[in-house]
Amino acid sequence: MRSDAVTKGAQQAPHRSLFHALGMTQEEMDRPLVGIVSSYNEIVPGHMNLDKIVNAVKQGVAMAGGTPIVFPAIAVCDGIAMGHIGMKYSLVTRDLIADSTEAMAMAHQFDALVMVPNCDKNVPGLLMAAARINVPTVFVSGGPMLAGHVQGHKTSLSSMFEAVGQYTAGTITEEELREYEEKTCPTCGSCSGMYTANSMNCLTEVLGMGLKGNGTIPAVYSERISLAKHAGMQVMEMYRRNIRPRDIMTKEAILNALTVDMALGCSTNSMLHLPAIAHEIGMDFDVSFANEISAKTPNLCHLAPAGPTYIEELNEAGGVYAVMNELNKKGLLYTDCMTVTGKTVGENIEGCVNKNPEVIRPIDHPYSETGGLAVLKGNLAPDGGVVKRSAVCEEMMVHEGPARVFDCEEDAIAAIKGGKIVEGDVVVIRYEGPKGGPGMREMLNPTSAIAGMGLGSSVALITDGRFSGASRGASIGHISPEAAVGGPIALVEEGDIIQINIPDLSINLKVSDEELKARKEKWQPRQPKVTTGYLARYAAMVTSGNRGAILEVPKK
Repeated sequence: MRSDAVTKGAQQAPHRSLFHALGMTQEEMDRPLVGIVSSYNEIVPGHMNLDKIVNAVKQGVAMAGGTPIVFPAIAVCDGIAMGHIGMKYSLVTRDLIADSTEAMAMAHQFDALVMVPNCDKNVPGLLMAAARINVPTVFVSGGPMLAGHVQGHKTSLSSMFEAVGQYTAGTITEEELREYEEKTCPTCGSCSGMYTANSMNCLTEVLGMGLKGNGTIPAVYSERISLAKHAGMQVMEMYRRNIRPRDIMTKEAILNALTVDMALGCSTNSMLHLPAIAHEIGMDFDVSFANEISAKTPNLCHLAPAGPTYIEELNEAGGVYAVMNELNKKGLLYTDCMTVTGKTVGENIEGCVNKNPEVIRPIDHPYSETGGLAVLKGNLAPDGGVVKRSAVCEEMMVHEGPARVFDCEEDAIAAIKGGKIVEGDVVVIRYEGPKGGPGMREMLNPTSAIAGMGLGSSVALITDGRFSGASRGASIGHISPEAAVGGPIALVEEGDIIQINIPDLSINLKVSDEELKARKEKWQPRQPKVTTGYLARYAAMVTSGNRGAILEVPKK
């Protein structure tokens, strides 16, 4: 056992004395030590129930012959962090989570791990850690929130942000806004649409690192507790069979995840996290893979904010495995990939039927023949920008308009809410990328303001920052190279004409090469916005969005 390094032999007597200080028995030390990584805290709604999930995992591990030991991982609530300096600290936690979990697992020599995340950065951060540590590992999330109900309609967090725009535009009253505030998020869990947290929990099933239902069983269902017990038991089976994350998270598994991503219409943030996970297994992930896979993968789901259905309905329709089974009818998946069940993808999804063709479109009747995400390239984004195509209305699939340029999110929001953005405009928010932000803030506030003020079918927004999974409309993020390193987005001037053609996968600035070259020669790097602490170190090491905003030691 790996834990023999801290539990066996005379030289380890001092180590054992510290285990005795924990009240641990010799019988417990003789069993495999299973680390349970708990993201529980009392500030994130998606994590407030994780204490119950962790206790269920502990029972499962103990029933199957292991010794469960809990240690923590941090978590930021993106919704609470939105629109102020706190959002600079969201994406950056992904690497803190991966690094700290690696440190804890290696320092204490756990034999196996159960990861218990739920929200946006915990899931990918712990997947990155699992690949590094490479001991038998199972994921079990806290589950999605149930949809809210306001005035006879189901709602989610994006409805709440858009209600603020409606209130600003004078189309709803303060009392109606308060009703949204009180009823939009009715339970614990990760917010109820196909936002980043639910996207990544669903893709954890596809990667083979979570059991069936991990991404879709609602947080408040007792079935979630049962799933957690089974996860604890299953990690012991993986330990006995020596099935490890790198046996599961292969290149083919990553491509499966990208394929299902297209079918589900996941958050654009998956195009930051999948490359980062791929990097941990030594795979060179080019975001252009998205277009190759999208070209042959139909979009089968329009979950909020792209449509009127929610994760709870995806669960009732058969969940992620039912979507995968639909895709497999056209041979779009690698079915020989190993999973935490000890079975292959093909064995797992066999017989998982689509129970509701209104929620999961049949493979021969998709919403579109191409996938939910697209990578656009052109002279404005030579290394690419990402759009959630499935959440863009038909009128905005091709758009041309004047640039309205802002060097930070706050200035853009003030202009939108001040009525200074009009039909046809292309809002450009720059110096918000991984380095420039630093931290690549999400732009849910401006996209929601645009939608709430009735401009969603006539105004586009592009940024070197990123968007929440709750964003919808012609919102193109991850523009790379970013402004802070002199990417073309830094050279855009007020009134320049920008052409967006999503079907043709292009985004261009209608400015001559000669003019762009002249502007580039005059361009000067900005002084860093943050010069101390973790953000300053992060900015010095982080790559652009097209590479997943991974951290690298700067070249000398």
